[in-house]
Amino acid sequence: MQAVILIDFGSTYTKVTIVDLESENIVGTARAGTTIETNIMDGMKVALAQISEPAGGWNFVRKLACSSAAGGLKMIASGLVKELTAEAARRAALGAGARVLEVFSYELTQKDLDRIILSKPDILLLAGGTDGGNREVILKNAEMLSTLPVSLPVVIAGNKVVSGQAADILRKRHTPVVIADNVMPELGVLSVESARLAIREVYLTHIIQAKGLDKAEEFLERIMMPTPSAVLSAAELLAQGYGSEPGMGELIIVDVGGATTDVHSIAKGDPSKPSVMLKGLPEPYVKRTVEGDLGMRYSSEALVETAGKCLMDNLGWTNDQVLDQLSLYKEDPWRIPQTAEEAKFDVAMGRIAVGLAVDRHVGTIEVVYTPFGASYVQNGKDLTPLAVVIGTGGVLLHHSDPLEILRGAVFNPQEPTILKPQDPSFYLDKEYILAAMGLLREVSPQVALRMMKKYIVKL
Repeated sequence: MQAVILIDFGSTYTKVTIVDLESENIVGTARAGTTIETNIMDGMKVALAQISEPAGGWNFVRKLACSSAAGGLKMIASGLVKELTAEAARRAALGAGARVLEVFSYELTQKDLDRIILSKPDILLLAGGTDGGNREVILKNAEMLSTLPVSLPVVIAGNKVVSGQAADILRKRHTPVVIADNVMPELGVLSVESARLAIREVYLTHIIQAKGLDKAEEFLERIMMPTPSAVLSAAELLAQGYGSEPGMGELIIVDVGGATTDVHSIAKGDPSKPSVMLKGLPEPYVKRTVEGDLGMRYSSEALVETAGKCLMDNLGWTNDQVLDQLSLYKEDPWRIPQTAEEAKFDVAMGRIAVGLAVDRHVGTIEVVYTPFGASYVQNGKDLTPLAVVIGTGGVLLHHSDPLEILRGAVFNPQEPTILKPQDPSFYLDKEYILAAMGLLREVSPQVALRMMKKYIVKL
């Protein structure tokens, strides 16, 4: 057996997946609470012990991991114009698997610096100006960031004419300072891959040790990427295929987690109606959004606050009943529903999390009135024709009716301006392998693709 161990150190649970490369089968999966407060290896060992060991013990040919423990990868981005370079910087950070805490535009103020200190980001991403365009703002912001009382890793991805100068200013306070290609080299042109790779490299070389995750690398080859990057990589592989092995075509993956709900779409998202015009920055074919107020455990209070009266109406519960349930999650973020009423609460929360997260991910249509009459303008991706929605995450795996939760991703005729899938087929990552397959893609992409097609089940 060519056994490969693939580990996802999640915010709530550590998931272990062991696969056999020869047979292309899952040998075993298990999970245990993530133990970042003590030693991250403790939770991993508990999970691994749940999988039956072969005679003679394990002989892993590869040992790979990803992580969203200790808050995952937290970033702050800064650009020039909110709708242009600042938005491009935000997309680069999201594509790297980060949770974007703040996005600043124009010149940074002392109030902005105070918010950066309070947020405690792992990495700063500094953009601004097209190549050969505005120079003043990125240099001014570099000066401001150099006055921060703490040293932070910085990735510069702005006007290439002054990137070196900005780096020299930042190195007075911060380390490392890495220069990437401009996220917007020309007006309206996105180029985020270089910044994304630079962020990933900083994460691997500096952030893992700072979070105490380096203890895991005594056992593993290395922690290769943040968990959201692994899921996004798996989504891309599953949609596009590899070599002679076809993929499933354009799709959405909704990952409902304990701290966040992430949505990944692999789709062009062009207007599906000929009379609609596109507005704003071009959308990336591979897109990720993350909603920090829509988590099922660590962010459950924020989710209830966001859902508001809708949740209580759906459940028929009083406010006190909701608060009592939230207190249980606060005491035990690993809690699995113990009663039918608790399960009902989780389903309602999950459906709202899916619905709101997909609402924020997809594009919208607006009517614009001109002297020649009304016209329709699209912002973001039109995903109404999308045929595949895949769900993953604990709330989906631990309930008898995951389809009820995933229906939150479907187009609502009462909200016709929100361009969600109209008639998709639903699938479930029943073995919780998407992050693992994103890791396996790094060493054996065709096997990873075939295994996803085998183990992801249609609902």
